Amino acid sequence: MEIQGNFLFKHRGGLPVIFLVISLAVWYFTVHNGSGFMNTPYEQAYSYFCLAVSALGILFRVMTTGYSATNTSGRNTKGQLADQVNTLGTYSTVRHPLYVGNFLVWLGIIMMTQNVWFIISFVLLYQLYYERIMFAEEQFMRKKFGDAYLSWAEKTPMFIPRLRQWQAPQSAFDFGKVLRMEKTGVTATFLIFLLFELIRLYIRGLDFSYDNFWFVAFAVSLTLHLVIKIHTKIKRRREARA
Repeated sequence: MEIQGNFLFKHRGGLPVIFLVISLAVWYFTVHNGSGFMNTPYEQAYSYFCLAVSALGILFRVMTTGYSATNTSGRNTKGQLADQVNTLGTYSTVRHPLYVGNFLVWLGIIMMTQNVWFIISFVLLYQLYYERIMFAEEQFMRKKFGDAYLSWAEKTPMFIPRLRQWQAPQSAFDFGKVLRMEKTGVTATFLIFLLFELIRLYIRGLDFSYDNFWFVAFAVSLTLHLVIKIHTKIKRRREARA
């Protein structure tokens, strides 16, 4: 489990790509066949519900990233990294809040296919995939922090948050860290929802409108992404000159 987990940890970016390709194909056939909520009064409402699920995942990631300590809760893929044990904020409710956030983001996307069996398959495969990664991470934390980690882990669930255990973070919320680490994920999420919409319009032979909700949402997120990226580069250049 640990060997498999460390391998999957280094390549954990591959699973979302695979599911994205498959989900778009499944969505194509859903729209083409008119199944699910297609051609019903609930069609648009359901897509907004899917977005809400993904947004909840993004919020969970933001809360985790914003209050996490330096050199923890990162996107590193070369190996495990942790300078201390996070135990407050979202970490007081669940041991792997970032993976909970990822799950909700992708669950909202997969739900867009409106294919029950594909949604169930995603949940099962996500569990099989990430339980190994989480096992490897926990082995690393046990070896590095010993009893300090074990005492926290014993009372904190692995994946399903126990919200009644919430303990407020003691540190200030780091907006800069959130913007740096989460901007790409937010933009990518809106892009994926836009791709679903474009497929729907193409199959139905409908014209694309620039006041389309999904296009506007993606355009706003992309604009913010670029503004933040440019601002960060300018700031780093000024600091380098100082």
